[in-house]
Amino acid sequence: MSNDLPACPKCRGEYTYEMDALLVCPECGHEWVPAEDAADAAASGERVIRDAVGNVLSDGDTVTVVKALKVKGSASGIKAGTKVRNIRLVDGVDGHDIDCRIEGFGPMQLKSSVVKKA
Repeated sequence: MSNDLPACPKCRGEYTYEMDALLVCPECGHEWVPAEDAADAAASGERVIRDAVGNVLSDGDTVTVVKALKVKGSASGIKAGTKVRNIRLVDGVDGHDIDCRIEGFGPMQLKSSVVKKA
């Protein structure tokens, strides 16, 4: 309940608080990373890619798929909970910023919004 914490970007609630590296709004439950971290990375010229829960991803990380994904040309899709090892971060098309190889499917690209750092 400090005056130096920003208001919630989702509901504009003023009662935000810190929880580890995140800011949390008790009114709507929204969690986000403070803007100063993103501003520092932008100032240094680095591209920061975050997973579905806000963890920073880097090349070689292992991630877990958080929701079931349909795959074109395949009768079955990728199930939630599938582990993907040794990812590479790329400038992909349509927000696909992870290049990887998934066991049983082969090489493909994923969006960082559907994975969680393992």
